[in-house]
Amino acid sequence: MISSKRFVIRKTLVGKGETIEFTNKKGTKFVYDHDVVYEANKAKLEAMPCFIKYKSYTATNNVPSFAKEFIQ
Repeated sequence: MISSKRFVIRKTLVGKGETIEFTNKKGTKFVYDHDVVYEANKAKLEAMPCFIKYKSYTATNNVPSFAKEFIQ
């Protein structure tokens, strides 16, 4: 399990079966399967300028709407 201070999807983590625990600034914890979120949103992520340039997508304050259904 990877602990993070932000929601993150990284190209380098794809296929590694990682579970991520994200704690936002308010102290709320969210847990998600990185690969499940990536696969379900692959087309959307691959089209984002940040993902094209940095090979990652992050959100600091909350879980993005496209990933909320995958939070445990």
